[in-house]
Amino acid sequence: MSGLFITGTDTDVGKTVVSAGLALALRARGVDVGVMKPFATGGVRRDGRLVSLDALYLQAAAGCDDDASLVTPLCLEEPLAPAIAARRAGVDVDLSAIGRAFRAVQSRHDFVIVEGVGGVAVPVKDDVVVGDLRGVFPLPMWVVARPDLGTINHTALTVEHARARGWDVTGIVLNGVDDESAGVAEATNPGVIEDMTQVPIVAVVPRLPAISVDLLAMDGLGEAFEAAAIDGVIESLRVGS
Repeated sequence: MSGLFITGTDTDVGKTVVSAGLALALRARGVDVGVMKPFATGGVRRDGRLVSLDALYLQAAAGCDDDASLVTPLCLEEPLAPAIAARRAGVDVDLSAIGRAFRAVQSRHDFVIVEGVGGVAVPVKDDVVVGDLRGVFPLPMWVVARPDLGTINHTALTVEHARARGWDVTGIVLNGVDDESAGVAEATNPGVIEDMTQVPIVAVVPRLPAISVDLLAMDGLGEAFEAAAIDGVIESLRVGS
């Protein structure tokens, strides 16, 4: 079985959009893709239950109908770090149960995309942060980062933190490039980041104003991700490649 754990340098950096774009691109190649958003906060109520809009978006992109208890085993209402939201809600974060959900999803699909919450230093339980979850999700990691000024520092620190905890960071995606406002920073950041981290920039994704996670709008996302990917990275992720 294969897959990726996708983290980011910050919240709202575009992890969900990148994860969905990758799911669409792999699905177009005939790969059976499973998805997880194992820790979700800021959940909304639908038909009397809390749901993660990010998870619904990922499932729509992947075309999978796994039960929400597997895709999002922990969904909390307050938009806070999982450890804090869980504490305030009186909910225990059961990492063993989350690991079992991951293995169940993994057994159902050829490739699993797991989207993390926030960044690698976000607390999920007591003294456990996202970066400590390598044993729960034994997958290589991609980092989603912004393309503009400040991203070098954030990206380098994220990669360093992840590597120190045993993750194999195999790719960085720069997300949200705006051709109209891009300048010297956007042009030079990719090379500097690759030199500093020794991790390849696997895709540079443009800003896609028509895309909406809340509205499940993803027209053109798969094509945009394929066009942005370099070095045949999508093809290299195909099962058996």
